[in-house]
Amino acid sequence: MSLGATPFNRGPAGGEPLDHRWIEAHIPHQGPMCLLEEVLTWDAARIRCRAISHRLAGNPLRAGGRLGAVCGVEYAGQAMAVHGAIMASISGARVRPGYLASLRNLVLHVTRLDDLPEDLIASAERLAGDDATALYHFAVSSAGRELLSGRASIVFGAEAT
Repeated sequence: MSLGATPFNRGPAGGEPLDHRWIEAHIPHQGPMCLLEEVLTWDAARIRCRAISHRLAGNPLRAGGRLGAVCGVEYAGQAMAVHGAIMASISGARVRPGYLASLRNLVLHVTRLDDLPEDLIASAERLAGDDATALYHFAVSSAGRELLSGRASIVFGAEAT
């Protein structure tokens, strides 16, 4: 269920809602691969996003009619990308593509995501970083239950043109 517009899920200038349309316009993932529905909250270090796409039969990450729990890493990765886009927007910098370099301490508490009736919440917290890399802790939950968590190292590529 959407929170609607709040001061915490609006863009950096406080204007536009950070909904699916905004997300798709600011991260490389397009069409059905843009998995997030909206940003719920964000600050300089953290982001929480809501997703409903895990329930869709046409989810591009499904294999054999199922969406494995490890696919939750992609939901978290997209939350990290959205966080980076918001931070770039604040600083006036161009968004640089980020690439998942490594995962650490990945814990899966479920085997699949597609059988969950409630929305997914993808959360990420930037623990450290510089112009070339970022380290995030992430978790994906549903109905207050943690489904998976871990740490991700992101390496940034050249600036987008």
